[in-house]
Amino acid sequence: MKLSIVTTLYYSAPYIEEFYRRISDTAQKITRDYEIIFVNDGSPDNSLEIALYLYEKDEKVKVVDLSRNFGHYRAIFTGLSYASGEYVYLTDCDLEEKPELLEIFWEEAHSSFDLDVVYGVQKERKGHLFRRISGSLFYDIFNLLSDFKMSKNATITRIMTQRYVRDLIKHQEREIAFAGLCIITGYNQKSLCIEKEYKGSTTYGLLSRIKTVINFVVSFTSRPLEQIFYLGLLITFFSFLYFLSIIFQKIFFGINVLGWSSIIVSIWFIGGIIIFNLGIIGIYLSKIFIETKNRPYAIVRKLYARKTNDRYIEKDC
Repeated sequence: MKLSIVTTLYYSAPYIEEFYRRISDTAQKITRDYEIIFVNDGSPDNSLEIALYLYEKDEKVKVVDLSRNFGHYRAIFTGLSYASGEYVYLTDCDLEEKPELLEIFWEEAHSSFDLDVVYGVQKERKGHLFRRISGSLFYDIFNLLSDFKMSKNATITRIMTQRYVRDLIKHQEREIAFAGLCIITGYNQKSLCIEKEYKGSTTYGLLSRIKTVINFVVSFTSRPLEQIFYLGLLITFFSFLYFLSIIFQKIFFGINVLGWSSIIVSIWFIGGIIIFNLGIIGIYLSKIFIETKNRPYAIVRKLYARKTNDRYIEKDC
């Protein structure tokens, strides 16, 4: 197999057929030896029915039906595990990235003999003001706390060699931080500046974005835990200085420090810091709790694939 195209389905019904037509036309310009893998991530609409219709009429289409909604990144990892092409092109099917970009990514991937990944980076982040600001803050916070840097406005869309994909899916995290795993897998990677449209809606709400930021940070750095130690040290140091100043004022000037308000404010301030720090520790503990359960990150209900020389097995991923 020369090329595998992987995409996920979640409320994707309005886009699937146009995506299929355009990505197929583009793939045929590159090679006749390709496959399109649709991963149904428990989509509540009729995305699965449309994908199965395409499967029935085109032998190059494969459909991986997950038993429920496991999340975008878990669905991606599942799809990658079934990709058998020498090159694997990953993209969303919502048409925000033009399917015709496949040809550009293909040419860029073959511009150097040792290039394993070409990933897309938006020229300019689209959407309303909050979306743009929150997206920029995500990368700023992550790059500030993480031990490695992530390209701003990187997209899911990318083309990868099979050897890279095989090593990427070796990561067994249950809470998948996809962009971070792509970076730490290594190999020779290159960014490609692309245009990305904004369809005006998203399945990622504010809470989902906050959860994503937290997941990324706790997955790739222990710096928040280190900062707790330094914060405690700093508070202790200034508290000791304040204690010395009170003793000094009492002995040399006879001044008593009065005021219940200042005491209450201090208690609330220190209490808030303690609770916040305990929350950070709790997040790391919950991460450990989830990972040690060793549950499958996705379960495949059924694989729709015609018999080929490749061996396809229904499995828990």
